[in-house]
Amino acid sequence: MVRDDFKGGKITLEKALKLLEKLDIQCNTIHVKYIFKDNDRLKQGRITIEEFRTIYRIITYREEIIEIFNTYSENRKILLEKNLVEFLMREQYTLDFNKSIASEIIQKYEPIEEVKQAHQMSFEGFRRYMDSSECLLFDNKCDHVYQDMTHPLTDYFISSSHNTYLISDQLWGPSDLWGYISALVKGCRCLEIDCWDGSQNEPVVYHGYTFTSKLLFKTVIQAINKYAFLASEYPVVLSLENHCSPSQQEVMADSLLATFGDALLSYTLDNFSDRLPSPEALKFKILVRNKKIGTLHETLERKGSDMHGKVEEFEEEEEIEQEEDGSGAKEPEPVGDFQDDLAKEEQLKRVVGIPLFRKKKIKMSMALSDLVIYTKVEKFKSFHHSHLYQQFNESNSIGESQARKLTKLAGFTQLFNYVFLDIPSFPDKVKILFSLIVALNFQTPGVPMDLQNGKFLDNGCSGYVLKPRFLRDKKTKFNPHKVQIDSNPLTLTIRLISGIQLPPSYQNKADTLVIVEIFGVPNDQMKQQSRVIKKNAFNPRWNETFTFVIQVPELALIRFVAENQGLIAGNEFLGQYTLPVLCMNRGYRRVPLFSKMDSVSLKVIYYSGLHAQISE
Repeated sequence: MVRDDFKGGKITLEKALKLLEKLDIQCNTIHVKYIFKDNDRLKQGRITIEEFRTIYRIITYREEIIEIFNTYSENRKILLEKNLVEFLMREQYTLDFNKSIASEIIQKYEPIEEVKQAHQMSFEGFRRYMDSSECLLFDNKCDHVYQDMTHPLTDYFISSSHNTYLISDQLWGPSDLWGYISALVKGCRCLEIDCWDGSQNEPVVYHGYTFTSKLLFKTVIQAINKYAFLASEYPVVLSLENHCSPSQQEVMADSLLATFGDALLSYTLDNFSDRLPSPEALKFKILVRNKKIGTLHETLERKGSDMHGKVEEFEEEEEIEQEEDGSGAKEPEPVGDFQDDLAKEEQLKRVVGIPLFRKKKIKMSMALSDLVIYTKVEKFKSFHHSHLYQQFNESNSIGESQARKLTKLAGFTQLFNYVFLDIPSFPDKVKILFSLIVALNFQTPGVPMDLQNGKFLDNGCSGYVLKPRFLRDKKTKFNPHKVQIDSNPLTLTIRLISGIQLPPSYQNKADTLVIVEIFGVPNDQMKQQSRVIKKNAFNPRWNETFTFVIQVPELALIRFVAENQGLIAGNEFLGQYTLPVLCMNRGYRRVPLFSKMDSVSLKVIYYSGLHAQISE
């Protein structure tokens, strides 16, 4: 087959790449370019068949896989089916194993027909298997919805986006439909829409009081309607930051009804008139999150009535923004249990700076108000007030810095006992792993988005991840700052073996290193670093072992980061991969890598990654 491509003599780099693709050899174009140049002896930009074979051997030669193959091969040439069975059970922890699995692997990956017919496997077949998706670090059982989706919405972590319409700078950048499309394609289930009065009675979406561009509200929801359920069939929440006049609020209501039709939830579901439904019950539904006039019961009594032109005014307590104390004062220390809730509230207000409020009158279109069913927005006043008065369908938004202080003073238990909680993560973008919804700036690459993407790889990228049992229990005593008596820690051992065509730096001479980080409760935050392999981004070998003891594995994420050591300007980021610790496969596994911008678009660097051996 290869000879046919050389009938005209020599081939160019472009044709060499196509031939490698035809041979099912995955490779990084930039690395192939360097290898092609090194093997083009006459420096004419064209190579012979022998030179191509040399390039093929360089790309496919994998000493680390040869070592594994030779360990199980009886003659170092062929794996018998029984040898493959032994490898799968001993090294890959294939517990629910039957002999047909080995046979299927041979049939799928062995390229030499006579070897395949003999139920054996050559090294080439074994290499193809080891490079396949079956040997990825991410456990394919987590690649589909496997969790119980019949719990109430509050029992799930929900993927959420802040300022979804922005795709770059929050002050000057453009507003773009791509912000919504890309978030939905990645499984995001809660989108923010900042709504303002526009010309010709058409509401617009943009970051108010900035120089960002504007989108028509109707255009935004048309895009959402098209992409809402491509990645996940579970409900999408539209969180409206509503700054519109009543007349344009009514236009918004009409647009929502006309665009989403029956998918728009404008009534309570059967059996859920006084409690929150589950993601399963809300499949393919759009929920509107906004302020609301009156109670849900009053809304249901008006069902079928024409609300056009009807406006009501209500008084709301508006938060008076307070500047952060720049004195460098220490964060408040956690306080012990309070016998008196009111005393506790007073201390919270005094030390944390619970927001001050002033009265403000707001006019609202009843047509829009009545579209808010299970996700009514209420101002957060205090824990005491919420415990006494908050209804099952009401949700609060708490700023990130305020949430951190509240958890220090009142403890996580208070925070978890909320019906609904949204913690918008503004420009500092620090991820809080323990809340229901943490709204991140999806347009901004970096560690927070890496953690967001990694967290929601779980449960089939559905955007809903069931909380651990200890966070669903209303009587939970869970404290992330203390090791629980009944905790079940996990000891994780990782042998970092090698790198595979890492994103090349200058002339393919990167000084490569790998950092392995654990993110989770404070006691689980840790990282370890490999040694530096000089001038090798193509196939660096480390063979280093790292061990982590993780106290709360249910909340832990692991992040692999490849870098090029820089002595003056700091290390250069090459790629990363993040996933939940409990979604890791054991055995010899390949770790794919994402570039910095790919963390936003979720496109993997083509055939770039690490090889590691995982054991617990």
